[in-house]
Amino acid sequence: MAKSNKRRPAPEKPVKARKCVFCAKKEQSIDYKDTALLRTYISERGKIRARRVTGNCVQHQRDIATAVKNAREVALLPFTSSAR
Repeated sequence: MAKSNKRRPAPEKPVKARKCVFCAKKEQSIDYKDTALLRTYISERGKIRARRVTGNCVQHQRDIATAVKNAREVALLPFTSSAR
């Protein structure tokens, strides 16, 4: 008998609905000069973390990406990580 190629579907895990931090705290703004805030949205390799990882809404994720890119241009953040 030949093995069946059909796999049993994995049980679906409940997905936690994350709230956007910036929508919850309306007074907090995204600025390219705030490197401490921006570093929380950058991986160890220097990449901008995805929206599904950070839990941000679309508009604030775009704002973070723009702020990170601006901070890199004025040398406040590195383009890549220094660790190898």
